[in-house]
Amino acid sequence: MKTQRISTNNLKKIALFGYFSLLVFMPLWLLVLSPSESLSTTTTLLFFSLPLLFPLKGLLQGNPFTYAWSNFIVLIYFLHSLTTLWVLPEDRIWACLELFFASTMFLGATYYAKYKGQELGLSIRKPKDDKTN
Repeated sequence: MKTQRISTNNLKKIALFGYFSLLVFMPLWLLVLSPSESLSTTTTLLFFSLPLLFPLKGLLQGNPFTYAWSNFIVLIYFLHSLTTLWVLPEDRIWACLELFFASTMFLGATYYAKYKGQELGLSIRKPKDDKTN
């Protein structure tokens, strides 16, 4: 078994850094820094901020299950950043920041869920029988 290099508490901080950075950055980017001509303020907030609010309570409570499933939400931002990098060269710096924040949250949340789950004795694997075949 490999040893854990970063403490569970620090993994949580890394994930929360990425999470809150996305929560602040996305509306800032899409409403202030480079507003879209085709999306209204309401639509922008609905599509790019609302999904991030779903896991808020569980993330703050340190629930490893919430950290695990929040990665499905962060993939939206990962894909948005890669798409923006491809089609809008003028927004490249903003897309790179989004990619960095999404990747930070993804990696922090993944390893936090893994190690915190192990600390709590949680497992998604079926227990092995003591019988040998």
